[in-house]
Amino acid sequence: MTRAFTQLCFSPSVKDAQARYGARKHGQLLEDKELANDRLNEDLKTFIGTTASFFIGTSSRDGWPHVQHRGGPAGFLKILDDRTLAFADYAGNQQYITVGNLTENDRIFLFLVDYERGRRLKIWGRGVVIDDEPALIERIRDHAYPAKIERVIRISVKAWDFNCRQHLPKLIPQQRVDEMIINCDARVATLQARYDALLGMMFAHE
Repeated sequence: MTRAFTQLCFSPSVKDAQARYGARKHGQLLEDKELANDRLNEDLKTFIGTTASFFIGTSSRDGWPHVQHRGGPAGFLKILDDRTLAFADYAGNQQYITVGNLTENDRIFLFLVDYERGRRLKIWGRGVVIDDEPALIERIRDHAYPAKIERVIRISVKAWDFNCRQHLPKLIPQQRVDEMIINCDARVATLQARYDALLGMMFAHE
């Protein structure tokens, strides 16, 4: 069995580059590695289910690349089955480059980064733009999130891979920082109350 992403990415020129820089043996090990990683497992489902932000890559028919950020509530990238993802495409800057690219070149790439835990997930697939499919729109809708859904982008997953965490900065989401501050303040208040009580007992016995 061959690791799926290597079939897509390890072109002859890539293999030549690996050989030139002394990494071809490592590349071959990746090619031969089990499992294929062409289906979403439970670990990925958990990772994707907590994701509130990712980058999406497409290219035009002429091959010009385009990378765009997509964000929403945690879990807005929905898992329809073990080989299909979909997300609500909310109203944005009205350039429609991603949408336009997908109409002439359906290759799509998602890059999900968990800066707090140091994990990077790459997903390769085929994307389709869906403008009018009410049942699917309702399935991926987050009712607590007020942004307008303009369309759905559905992705047939062809391969995935967790990337090396080296050089990844550790960043903590603002919500987590706020929670940590609240917990710290509560702890300080508890300790202060205990200190005041002990101090009061000391003076009471003088």
